[in-house]
Formats: sequence, C-alpha cells, structure tokens
Amino acid sequence: MSLATAGGRATVLPQDIQVLERGWLSSNSVLMHGHGNEGALLVDSGYCSHAEQTAALLRQALGGERLRLIVNTHLHSDHCGGNARLAAEHGCPIWIPPGDYAAVQTWDEARLSYALTGQRCERFAPAQALQPGHILEQGSRAWHCLAAPGHDPHSLILFEPEAGLLISADALWERGFGIVFPELDGTPAFDEVERTLDLVAGLAGVRCVIPGHGSVFCDVVGALSEARSRLAFFRRYPERHTRHAAKALLMFHMLEVGRCSLTQLQDWAQETPIHRRMWRLHYAHIPLDAWTAELLGDLARSGTLEISGSAVRVR
Repeated sequence: MSLATAGGRATVLPQDIQVLERGWLSSNSVLMHGHGNEGALLVDSGYCSHAEQTAALLRQALGGERLRLIVNTHLHSDHCGGNARLAAEHGCPIWIPPGDYAAVQTWDEARLSYALTGQRCERFAPAQALQPGHILEQGSRAWHCLAAPGHDPHSLILFEPEAGLLISADALWERGFGIVFPELDGTPAFDEVERTLDLVAGLAGVRCVIPGHGSVFCDVVGALSEARSRLAFFRRYPERHTRHAAKALLMFHMLEVGRCSLTQLQDWAQETPIHRRMWRLHYAHIPLDAWTAELLGDLARSGTLEISGSAVRVR
C-alpha cells in the first residue's frame, strides 16, 4: 500500500497507484503500475516548467518499469504541459479527450487555451482520442472514463468501482472545483458543473478521490457539499466567479515567473486575452489597469503575493 496525505490524515492508496503532487502550478499526476511486462500508465503530466522535475519523479516512481501510455483528463496547460517531454523520453503514445483532438493535431493555439491564457505548452502529437464511456484497462483495474464538463467542456474523470477510486481532475477538489472557463467567455456552464457534481454523487462506492490539484481525500460527501455551496454562490454572483478566476490566473503566471516588476505584470495582464475578456465581462466600468491593481491588492492582502515598491514576488 502507498500513503497519500489527505487533510493532515494518512490515506491508504492501493500499492499500484502513486500520486505525484508538485504544487498548484502543475496538476497532480497519477501513475498506475501494470502487471508483468504490461507497463505503467500516467494520467496527466503537469505544466511545462516542471517537466524536468516530473520526468525525474516519474523515473524514480517507475523503478525501471516501462511507461506504456500517457492519458490526459483535459488539455489545460497544467495537465498536459509535460506530455512532449515525457513522450520523448519514454516513446509512449498519448491519449486525449476527443473534443479538441483536431486542434491538437494542427496545434491550433487559438482554439486551445494556451494563447488565450498566456500560458505555455510544448507541442505534442496525440495517438488516439479517449472517448467517454471507454473502459481503460490497466493492471487488474478497469477505469470507467466519464464525461465531466463544466471546468472544461471536454474534461474526463476516471472511476474504478472495485476499489472506489475516482480521479476527479478539476471537476471536484476537496474545497471546490476548478475555474469554469466557458463562463469567462459568456457561455453558460454552471449547469454543467452541477450535472458533473450529480454524476460524482451518483457513483456507487466512491471511497477515495484523487483530485487534479491538492491532496487525496476521502470525505466525498463533504467535498460535494462544499462544491455545491461554492457553485450556488457563483450562480448568484457571477462577477465574483470572474474575479476569482482573474486572481487565480494572475497567480498561475506568478507561480511560473516567481518574481517580476509591477510594470511587467501589468503589461502581461494587458496583453493576455482572457484577462481583458474577464474585465469586459463584468468590470469594464473601471479602467483595466485599475481593476488589475485591485486584484493584485487582494492577492497581497491574502498573503499569496508580496508587493514591495515596484517589485512583485510569490510568498
């Protein structure tokens, strides 16, 4: 058996499952060991700036075992940014959800999220689309691939009913769920979040959740309650969801760069399409630079950023 930390408690995972957790810039990666010469399977590969760290952690976790396949729950840069690096080392194929398969084949960054968010992802070549309803066989386990739209329209979650294991990606965290990106484009998606939460609630025997970010947890009922409460708040105050998303994306950028000048950060925000889109959606009654300054002030007061004179850094 392997141990994962969940809310300060030790959570027992089956011995054939390992979770690589590197902090919030990169998603969790889930390594599923195989039987005999079958080879291992990796779910999600983190962000590109962690690619070398991920490669080293994976090499250690494999212990000489072959990596036969990489699977992505969805195609945000923090979940697939290590694909190219790992595929080059291990020579393994990559399976992705079907929704953006053509966009990845042609590397259409306008259709993918990378140009919109000002994030990086090294180009990779998918070998197959992983369809909702597919059963992914690995070792002695049969993982059910389920559509989980909301955070991303094409996201998948993976459920293994025998052990009650759920890989929830960004559809469910211990304290909520990921940014609902379609809403930032003015496309209603809160109902899809609710349907996905209902899907998770209806899965029989979920005993352990491996989220896209944060520690493994077992209190599924509590997590669903927290997520539903947060969803109700965002439905009532959609501008608060937008503000939350804007701060999260600013922090993602700062986690990548570490430190920069206020001018550089303001310039990055001004030039990043999704930041301007969020501002226009709910906050265009104030100047863009003033709104960005408000967000940075919130992050400084919360203790996640330190602003000293003209410099900004992650605490």
